[in-house]
Amino acid sequence: MSQPAALPSPITRLGDRVLTNVGVLGEFGLLVAASFRTLRRRGIPLRETLLQFELIAVRSTPIVAITALFTGMVLALQTAFALSRFGAKPYVGSILGLAIVRELGPVLAALMVAGRVGAGITSELGSMKVTEQVDAIRAMGADPVEKLVLPRVIAATVGLPLLTLFAIVLGIYGGLVVADLQYRISPDFFLQTVTTAVTIGDFFSGVIKTFVFGWTIAMVACFVGLRADGGTAGVGRATTQSVVVASIAVLVSDFFLTKLLMLVPTDRILSWIGSALS
Repeated sequence: MSQPAALPSPITRLGDRVLTNVGVLGEFGLLVAASFRTLRRRGIPLRETLLQFELIAVRSTPIVAITALFTGMVLALQTAFALSRFGAKPYVGSILGLAIVRELGPVLAALMVAGRVGAGITSELGSMKVTEQVDAIRAMGADPVEKLVLPRVIAATVGLPLLTLFAIVLGIYGGLVVADLQYRISPDFFLQTVTTAVTIGDFFSGVIKTFVFGWTIAMVACFVGLRADGGTAGVGRATTQSVVVASIAVLVSDFFLTKLLMLVPTDRILSWIGSALS
C-alpha cells in the first residue's frame, strides 16, 4: 500500500512563491525592455496612440473631475473646522492648496485611472490573449508590443499629467466654494493664501510624479493582460489583479518619489528634463 505524499514544508512553499514572483518580475522587466526597444526602433505609433489617448485620458475626465471636486470640498470643510479651534480658519487655503497640489491631486487622479483604465486595458488584452488574437498578430509578422502595449503606455504616460492638472484646478475650486459658502472666506483671500503657500516647486513635484504613475499603471495593465489564461474566468482574475497591483504600485512609488523630490531640487530636475528633450 503506497504511502501518501508528504506535504511541502512552509519553507518550501515560501521558496516556491519567492521564485515564482522573481520569475514574474523578470518577465515584466523583459516587457519593459521590449517596449523601450520598440519605441527606439519604430518610433511612436501616432494614430493608435491618439486613439488610446482619447480612450484613456479624455474619457477619464468626468470621474477624475468628480473625485477632485468633492475631495477639495470635503478637505476644505474638515480643515476649516479643525483650524477654527486655533483661530486660523481663514488660512484653510494654504493647507488645502499644498495638499491638493503635492499629493491628493496626483494620487487620486492616478487611483481613478488605475481603476478605470487599468481594468479596461487588462480585460481587453486578456480577452485577446485567451482567444489567441495575440498569437495571430505574431503569426502575421506584426509585433504585439508595438501594436498593443506601446500606444497604451504612451497615452497613459502623457494623459495622466493632464488629468492631474485638471484635478488640481477643480480640487482648489471645490475648496474655494465651500470656504466661501460655509465659512464666509472671500474667494480673493482664499486664492491669495493658496498662491502664497504653493510654490512652483510644489506644483512641479506633484505633476512630475504622474508621469511615473501613468507609465506604471499602463505597463502593469498590459503585462497582466498579456499573461491572462483560463478563459473568461482568467480574464476576470487578471482584471482584479491589475487594479490591485497598479493601485499599490502608485501608493508605494508615491512615497519614494516624494522622498526623492525632497532631496533633489526641482530646478535641477527641470534642467535635466530640458536637456533630455533638447
